[in-house]
Amino acid sequence: MTEEQKQSLLKTAKAAVGAAVRGEPGPRIAAGDPKTPPQGCFVTLTIDGQLRGCIGQFIAEKPLGELVGDMGRAAAREDPRFFHTPIRENDLNRLHIEISALSPLVRTKDPMSLRLGTDGIYIIRGRRSGCFLPQVATETGWTKEEFLSYCCTMKANLPSDAWKDPNTEVYLFTAEIFGADYTKIED
Repeated sequence: MTEEQKQSLLKTAKAAVGAAVRGEPGPRIAAGDPKTPPQGCFVTLTIDGQLRGCIGQFIAEKPLGELVGDMGRAAAREDPRFFHTPIRENDLNRLHIEISALSPLVRTKDPMSLRLGTDGIYIIRGRRSGCFLPQVATETGWTKEEFLSYCCTMKANLPSDAWKDPNTEVYLFTAEIFGADYTKIED
């Protein structure tokens, strides 16, 4: 992805987050924005280094620019972990926006083959599922086993060793990760 495309996506995320926080309609994708094919993404919002929203989609049926806008708005207002403490307009000057543009999911038969800090994981068993983006391993300092086990318990509400069960599907993915402080992204 070019630097121009990254800046365009950050601009879209900023507009979507700002509109969501102010209760305004979402932004329209500008005609001059680079066209991007459908691609999954997550938008992560932090204030002073603390998570305040993270929403994404693995499979997209719309261009990445549109999905970034949708996920930015959702991260600002629809992350259930923050319903009681929503981002307010006066928080925007301390907000950091991070976009993770995802590769396609690849099912693995050997979850321990994951590359910490490079691969994210998506674990599914029955109706339960959970994921960790690649940067979670780096931020936490977890081992491979901890990364897999905590995804099972913290995200999918499964036993910690569920990733070892052949009935559990484990997918790996990579992400192109970039971000900026809200106030430093051009309008």
